[in-house]
Amino acid sequence: GLSCPPLGIWDLTTTSTIIFLFCFPLKEEFRELREQPSDPQAEQELINSIEQVYFSTDSFDIVKYELEKLPPVLNLQELEEYRDKLKQQQAAVSKKVADLILEKQPAYVKELERVTSLQTGLQLAAVICTNGRRHLNIAKEGFTQASLGLLANQRKRQLLIGLLKSLRTIKTLQRTDVRLSEMLEEEDYPGAIQLCLECQKAASTFKHYSCISELNSKLQDTLEQIEEQLDVALSKICKNFDINHYTKVQQAYRLLGKTQTAMDQLHMHFTQAIHNTVFQVVLGYVELCAGNTDTKFQKLQYKDLCTHVTPDSYIPCLADLCKALWEVMLSYYRTMEWHEKHDNEDTTSASAQAGIKIAGRDTNNFRYADDTTLMAESEEGLKSLLMKSSELLSFSSYIRSVIHFSSFLTRLDELRMFLENETWELCPVKSNFSILQLHEFKFMEQSRSPSVSPSKQSSTTSSKTVTLFEQYCSGGNPFEIQADHKDEETEDVLASNGYESDEQEKSAYQEYDSDSDVPEELKRDFVDEQTGDAPVKSVSRETLKSRKKSDYSLNKVNAPILTNTTLNVIRLVGKYMQMMNILKPIAFDVIHFMSQLFDYYLYAIYTFFGRNDSLESTGLGLSSSRLRTTLNRIQESLIDLDVSADPTATLTAAEERKEKVPSPHLSHLVVLTSGDTLYGLAERVVATESLVFLAEQFEFLQPHLDAVMPAVKKPFLQQFYSQTVSTASELRKPIYWIVAGKAIDYEQMLLLMANVKWDVKEIMSQHNIYVDTLLKEFEQFNMRLNEVSKRVRIPLPVSNILWEHCIRLANRTIVEGYANVKKCSNEGRALMQLDFQQFLMKLEKLTDIRPIPDKEFVETYIKAYYLTENDMERWIKEHREYSTKQLTNLVNVCLGSHINKKARQKLLSAIDDIDRPKR
Repeated sequence: GLSCPPLGIWDLTTTSTIIFLFCFPLKEEFRELREQPSDPQAEQELINSIEQVYFSTDSFDIVKYELEKLPPVLNLQELEEYRDKLKQQQAAVSKKVADLILEKQPAYVKELERVTSLQTGLQLAAVICTNGRRHLNIAKEGFTQASLGLLANQRKRQLLIGLLKSLRTIKTLQRTDVRLSEMLEEEDYPGAIQLCLECQKAASTFKHYSCISELNSKLQDTLEQIEEQLDVALSKICKNFDINHYTKVQQAYRLLGKTQTAMDQLHMHFTQAIHNTVFQVVLGYVELCAGNTDTKFQKLQYKDLCTHVTPDSYIPCLADLCKALWEVMLSYYRTMEWHEKHDNEDTTSASAQAGIKIAGRDTNNFRYADDTTLMAESEEGLKSLLMKSSELLSFSSYIRSVIHFSSFLTRLDELRMFLENETWELCPVKSNFSILQLHEFKFMEQSRSPSVSPSKQSSTTSSKTVTLFEQYCSGGNPFEIQADHKDEETEDVLASNGYESDEQEKSAYQEYDSDSDVPEELKRDFVDEQTGDAPVKSVSRETLKSRKKSDYSLNKVNAPILTNTTLNVIRLVGKYMQMMNILKPIAFDVIHFMSQLFDYYLYAIYTFFGRNDSLESTGLGLSSSRLRTTLNRIQESLIDLDVSADPTATLTAAEERKEKVPSPHLSHLVVLTSGDTLYGLAERVVATESLVFLAEQFEFLQPHLDAVMPAVKKPFLQQFYSQTVSTASELRKPIYWIVAGKAIDYEQMLLLMANVKWDVKEIMSQHNIYVDTLLKEFEQFNMRLNEVSKRVRIPLPVSNILWEHCIRLANRTIVEGYANVKKCSNEGRALMQLDFQQFLMKLEKLTDIRPIPDKEFVETYIKAYYLTENDMERWIKEHREYSTKQLTNLVNVCLGSHINKKARQKLLSAIDDIDRPKR
């Protein structure tokens, strides 16, 4: 490659340095040259153009050489050109050298690393060798006769330790009786037997010591004592089975090799437990009813003793007898279950695995599988007990039903009391609330009715039938009536303060409103009424006002709307269904009672919130004929209109109680006349939607009721659902119509319309003021809906019905206002159309209800102004939805100006003919 210039060129004097810097480029100039585009061929030509003298020995003086070459007369331009040439040569050489260095750099670094690693390895090897030699010297010097002496002493020490261990074993054997007593007190029977057997083995090993010669006989006496205590422990299983306790007892009998004896004793204990239990229960009732302390009853046989039970104490005695026998039979069931579980398991204990011989048998081959044979041998003796238990358990539910039945006869009076004291506040349940979560409906999860469709079956319902033993295996008693109340306490269906969790309550956007009747309400975001999804973040007051007003959820949890009364009715329905499932012959009577509960609830809601004869007379068909028929039927068959208002007047004895009950009265605490609360809209929503929710639950239960209803009575059930349950949602219209009729001042709008001049001579471009007034009324109505929604979530169907009613009433009021016009020109009719279109345009910004209700009702009436005589006669016959007054106004005011008196009289006669059937 290119030879490097001699290193001696850098050893320059001061004068030479100045000349060198003049001849060679500075750092900045060199950088400029380096930054210029490189041409390998041009660079190589520059290098080749360098004089060979520059590649000579190190003693070559470059500066001196260049100075000598200078001509006598110096030319600045020639000098600069020559200097530039040297700079280019220098840059080419420098770049070439730098490229060669970079090319060889990786190889240099790699070789340097190898040298360094080799040096480190050599140093480590030197240290290892040094340490090895030092340790060899220490071992050589330390291996002496003294070390061999220590080994001999260690051997003696091990022999003495073995002797000490034997002495300690002997001492332990002498103290075994104390430890055995402690283990028996702890009921560790397998451990006590295991210890006793091990002591016997150890005693035989050290029998050459005279101090333990009598230990064998003492241990044998201890084994007999343990066996007696085992029999006592086995007898405790009959009333209170404990799996750990029974496992210990079986292991103990197994270690003794007396498993067959254990089964015989267990049979005897169960028989004795049944006899003693039933005798003591019946004896207690007989002595209590006898009223004396005579002990002659204790000497009677059980069969004879039962004849002394009085009729009044029969049911309580039978119930307590069932409770006591349940404990015995449950223990027997769990005992059988334990043996079946261990039937195919190799549960050889630790002692058996050690190969201990017991009574000449190899316990390694003795397994719990032998329990199957032992149980089979005693199966005949226990079969009678199992048959008795089955008969008893099938009777248990009947006993509970008999005890409950009398308390169901006064439920309608209780429902009336609840309704009359109900303030119609929300009962805060969780959003995932289901009636299957209530204790009264737990029985529906235990088995699936074949008539229940999969879509209506709860996801938690098990397809496997759960036996009564399995249901109460972990605790409880099927004959214990109070167990129902204990389960109710553990129900997790209520939400805290209307929120699902504390985190949700903290994340809610709180807004205080001093004008609200409910102080410090938590204001929440909108919830999608159809999907139930909550938004991510809260919204401001302005945003809330700008939203479409058909949804007033305000981020309230989309939980069912129901009251405490509704929840109590649902619980009562669950109890009725339990009775019906148990006593199928009375299924029709039970369903009849359930239908009466729903009828009375529906009638009460209508009476409290929906009855208004003045609004019914408007002819809008708010109450369907089916709903009116249902209400009339309930009133005739269930409501006693002649009874006194005194609640105590109806609380008669069960046998004297009538089928009818008084009509309920709304609590005086519920105010429905205040415009600030939209005439009790919150209470109306809670009451109506709770009824709708109750109807939905009856719809859910229909397949279950149909499955137990006798075939001849099924038409009654179908009629109940088609004529009553399905009409619950129809109550929304009359109830919310009352609110809509009072929320907007329609009379004021009529007065404002009466002041409008309709016989104008030119087409107007500005609508009338009554339109703005009506729109302000709707805005105020919208604001009050928002206020009510802070208390109660207003579902989408409810808000739609409210808006529909208000708009329908407003449109009919507009038509009524137009019908009051005395004089009207063609320009006035155009003004009517302008006013109505302005009203529609502004209204569509307030609600998303489409189409606008009764829009055609107004537009058709306005367009009728332009009809001819013949068209008007046909139009009058086709549009009977308008009143006589409205039709007459069309004839007199609008057509009177361009038809003669005879034609007008003909049209009025046609109107009279239409109105005559209504009279």
